[in-house]
Amino acid sequence: MPESKSRKKATYTPPPAKSTGPKVNAPWFLPVMLGLMIVGLVWIVVTYLTQSQYPIPGIDQWNLAVGFALIIAGFSMTTRWH
Repeated sequence: MPESKSRKKATYTPPPAKSTGPKVNAPWFLPVMLGLMIVGLVWIVVTYLTQSQYPIPGIDQWNLAVGFALIIAGFSMTTRWH
């Protein structure tokens, strides 16, 4: 009976393991995140105290939208914070 040829298959090598160390944000990330939220809050407070004349006089109630946009940008950064 003829002898079968053996299969020549490379041995299995698992893919390299990814680093399991803790993820670290850049050193500027936390100050920028907190800064955006604080500046947004101050922007809204100034808008209310000056009856929409400041920080930007010509846009009236849109000053509130700018303040809330700054706060939302800061809070959206919290989803990336490690």
